[in-house]
Amino acid sequence: MVSFFGVTGKALSIAQIALVVAPSFILFGYNQSGLGPLLSEDNWRHQFPLINTVDYKGEVKAHHATLQGLVIATFTLGALIGALSCSYTGTLLGRRWVIFIGALCTLIGEAIECSAFELGQLIVGRVIIGLGVGQLSATVPVWQSECSSAKNRGKHVVLDGMFISFGYTLESWIDFGFYTLKTGSVTWRPPIAIALLFSLIVLFSIFLFPESPRWLLAQNRGSEARENLAALKGLPVDSPEIEAECVGIELSLEDSSNKAASFKDLFSMGEDKLAYRFGLCILLQFFQQMSGTNLISVYASTIFQQGLGMSSYNSKLLSAGTLTWKFLSCFVAFFCIDRFGRRVCFMVSGGGMALCMVALAVATSFPHDNYGASVAAAFFVYLFCFFTPIGFLGANFLYCTEVAPIRLRVAMASISTANHWLWNFAVAMITPVAINNIGYKYYIVYACIGACIPVTVYFLYPETKGRSLEELDTIFKDSPSVLGTVKYAKYKPMMAPEEVPYSKTDDVNFQEKV
Repeated sequence: MVSFFGVTGKALSIAQIALVVAPSFILFGYNQSGLGPLLSEDNWRHQFPLINTVDYKGEVKAHHATLQGLVIATFTLGALIGALSCSYTGTLLGRRWVIFIGALCTLIGEAIECSAFELGQLIVGRVIIGLGVGQLSATVPVWQSECSSAKNRGKHVVLDGMFISFGYTLESWIDFGFYTLKTGSVTWRPPIAIALLFSLIVLFSIFLFPESPRWLLAQNRGSEARENLAALKGLPVDSPEIEAECVGIELSLEDSSNKAASFKDLFSMGEDKLAYRFGLCILLQFFQQMSGTNLISVYASTIFQQGLGMSSYNSKLLSAGTLTWKFLSCFVAFFCIDRFGRRVCFMVSGGGMALCMVALAVATSFPHDNYGASVAAAFFVYLFCFFTPIGFLGANFLYCTEVAPIRLRVAMASISTANHWLWNFAVAMITPVAINNIGYKYYIVYACIGACIPVTVYFLYPETKGRSLEELDTIFKDSPSVLGTVKYAKYKPMMAPEEVPYSKTDDVNFQEKV
């Protein structure tokens, strides 16, 4: 039986999660939220006065707020470029090499950022870190989903969201701990430098694990693909289960072999309904950002300090508590994603976030000295962090890899992830200015967008729970129309390709039911 560093099957999957997936997504959360809690610290404000919004008022404060948002958002610009690059490098180099390059970029960027003495150096570090995190965020879910069985694929990829949230939590408590020292740059340089550890773990671990069997088969490396798949499943290479799954993947590849993958395919329907599938990915990542998730994760301390008038100490403490609660809430998604399905999780999460944003807008509309309103606002921030992980802290990345066809899976995942970072940039850039200028009205925007999630998911997003990636491909191909895909997926039996194949008779039965 084939093994990697002496382990196979479930043990190999656990090691894969612990040594590659976990540190990759901890880097995501840790670096994304890394600067937000530092903005009010004394030495930080002295080191980078051009982004100091605490000690100024009027037009100067407004100018600094704009520049502050831009500096924080440079991370997302790098991530956007990194994610887009994966549409080419992911197919050319394979999943593991892209993950290695991404981890290397985060290592270099973190070293530059934690040693920064000028604003320009800080910006360069942020861009390079973003470049690496963008590659990791676009490639790790694809690699993970292609190495996972349909039964556990949801739980495995939702773990990504848990690790992102753990990265937020870890950074906030480390920052709070160093903040209490109140002695020079030690309050902010070590918290940034700690991220180097996670980059090193990924760099030294990634090549200990198998490459994606689906990528290997696409590169005509069938023997290696069968060995890797056997190691991942803990079965002999010549077992019927391994052969059946490889045949299913090869048939899917053969079906698309005459269709050269190109970006223009993403905007055409055809029998594969690619434009529809691509639109699902783009819209889902838009919802993930514009429902307010990044607003709370990055600017929680700013909301408490500038929006509610709390002290810097109390703001940091509450912010750390908020992100800890968000991490604990991730376990709800872990148990729900493969039990209730993707659709239910998306609708509950979106509806809950929208209601919390409405309540937050009402609570923050009162003056800062209104104690009851401040308590209510803090409560709804915490409640928002309960609803977010249920559907939009990992499941969104999972769904995009599930609905994409194999020949365009990396391209579709990377572009939709780049779209995620584009809106992430917009939120990071606008938030300091919006909180300073329009206050509570800013939350109404997120409430309106969040309210659209349940309706959109109900009519347009088919369920993918429990189906193989190849089976999902056939669902989109065979469904009668875009609006009929949800019902089609509901009625089509879940069957492995080698078991009673789906026939034209089923199409007739489905049409009768609809």
